[in-house]
Amino acid sequence: MFLHHFKYSFITLFKNKMLIFWTFAFPIILGTLFQMAFSNIENSEKLDVIDIAIVQNEDFNQNETYKTAFKELSDKNNPDRLFYTRYTSEKKAKEMLSEGEIVGYMKIKKEKPVLSFASSGMDETIFKYITEEIEQTADLVKNISAIEMKKEISSGNGLIDTKKIVQKAEQSVKESNVKLKNISNKNLSETVIEFYTLIAMTCLYGGMLSMVSINQALANMSYKGKRIAVSPARKGMIVLSSLLAGYLVQLIGLAILFIYTIFVLNVDYGNQTGFIILLALTGSFAGLSLGTFVGTVFKAEENTKTGILIAFTMLGCFLSGMMGITMKYVIDKNIPVINKLNPAGMITDGFYSLYYYDTFGRYWFNIISLLIFAFLLISISFFCLRRQKYDSI
Repeated sequence: MFLHHFKYSFITLFKNKMLIFWTFAFPIILGTLFQMAFSNIENSEKLDVIDIAIVQNEDFNQNETYKTAFKELSDKNNPDRLFYTRYTSEKKAKEMLSEGEIVGYMKIKKEKPVLSFASSGMDETIFKYITEEIEQTADLVKNISAIEMKKEISSGNGLIDTKKIVQKAEQSVKESNVKLKNISNKNLSETVIEFYTLIAMTCLYGGMLSMVSINQALANMSYKGKRIAVSPARKGMIVLSSLLAGYLVQLIGLAILFIYTIFVLNVDYGNQTGFIILLALTGSFAGLSLGTFVGTVFKAEENTKTGILIAFTMLGCFLSGMMGITMKYVIDKNIPVINKLNPAGMITDGFYSLYYYDTFGRYWFNIISLLIFAFLLISISFFCLRRQKYDSI
């Protein structure tokens, strides 16, 4: 009986054109639009090497800190190269600045950098920021060196190796600085978060399958529900087989979306295949529970329930970054509790955490949160189903 009803429900869901559109076709169409809209954004926003000049006076030639720093930042063999630096006189630097050949130039005066710009902008801000960072490092080395020299003098050491003390201070600063390790996917795109939210949307849209399955089992929603209500068949078994059929259809749609985005749109989800599949399965289960909840708790016609489910899903996807990747950052920074309760936010953040962190604490937090969300809604749904009674059918 269970397998018979499972098969019947599976075939019925596949014949529903509206469901197939929302769970199969719509995510593919939306993914294609994302690719068309965002494919060239990062290339157009790629940071170019900045043209600058440095006044090569006596103060600069005697300042090893600035010489070494800008030499490294201007090295054409450095993959993180920031500047194309020209070493020249102050007069020539002013001419290049006025003619727009450089964004600005630096002059060392009494061990302090003096910057000159013709206008303000992103390149000018980067030049200023880097120079300030070098200045802070140089001051720190100077202060540490002074402290070490005082210690040597107070200990009675008459032969102070100044060069050795400075080198030791520089090494100390290097070791104490926070080093950022890039453990993210080397092909990670900032706009790939749009595809994370697309997967989240597909998982939650699968809730329409479970909602339709529930409606077919309710006596006040369909003729099939009336027959079930008066039949000796166990209602729980029928509902469970319908939900499993909906879950299987949902996973087929999700698998098609993954195949399309990976092999046609060339979206790189990374190499954590097992964790990606687990998150997709858990997200689909959350979508199943959401559809079950809407189908049982809300007393309305099917079109109204569909509208409620779509509205909730799209709001959740919006808050998790679908309509703008900055929205996720804004919500997480100012009202973090929203995305911790938002199933679309949990799914998106689960994918996000796989590529930005080398630990899985945040990933498992999202998996557990999705399971709690799902079991809570299913418990409420089955409680409501058990209490439903009809005066007449």
